[in-house]
Amino acid sequence: MTKAKSDDTQNTETIIKFKDVTKFYNGGPAALDSVNIDINHGEFVSVVGHSGAGKSTLLKMILAELYPSEGAVYLRKDDTQNLSKKDLIRLRRSIGVIFQDFRLIDSKTVYENIAFALEVAGMSNDEIESDVPHVLGLVDLHDKAEHFPKELSGGEQQRVAIARAIVTQPDVLIADEPTGNLDPINTYEVVQILKKINDLGTTVVLTTHNKGVIDSVGGRVLTMDSGRVIRDDNGGQYVL
Repeated sequence: MTKAKSDDTQNTETIIKFKDVTKFYNGGPAALDSVNIDINHGEFVSVVGHSGAGKSTLLKMILAELYPSEGAVYLRKDDTQNLSKKDLIRLRRSIGVIFQDFRLIDSKTVYENIAFALEVAGMSNDEIESDVPHVLGLVDLHDKAEHFPKELSGGEQQRVAIARAIVTQPDVLIADEPTGNLDPINTYEVVQILKKINDLGTTVVLTTHNKGVIDSVGGRVLTMDSGRVIRDDNGGQYVL
């Protein structure tokens, strides 16, 4: 499962790089405008900004769902625009994603929802039987393994979604407004789990409108406006 951070050299490795990235949609104004970002292995980076600031486009670029109109996006040393179909699949498997709306399979139990991610990745039954309980423990849901999503609270459903996203041991976890549908208590619990995952060595990129989440996470904050990164702070500040 997820490995703990091991040394300073590993932690300063650039894992995501945006180099002079601009993105246009259908001839409109730039959704991203000359963006330059380096995110190192093991960082927890929060991305904030009003709707339309460019946060969603940024995340889709990391996932190689979109490509730059100008510039380049690198995951480690791979230019995402130059990857073969096989390498693109490999890249996307190295990134876990969680969303505001959970996206669980209602007809599958908690255990089955998480196991499904491993099945898709081609893991053996032995690996599934080993890894699913481990990740259930990480998100504190051992006792909910045989429950269905409709039997869980919103916070519990989001924890299942987190477990599903990290069970394949991704290098990067993208959390797209993960607390948007949660109350303050469940928001706090989800943030603590994300911090724990980061402490174990996974790079986390979080988007949020919630100042309280930023204050709780601390660390690096990128503030976006009109497609540009207008602030890059290490003090965990939500400034708009």
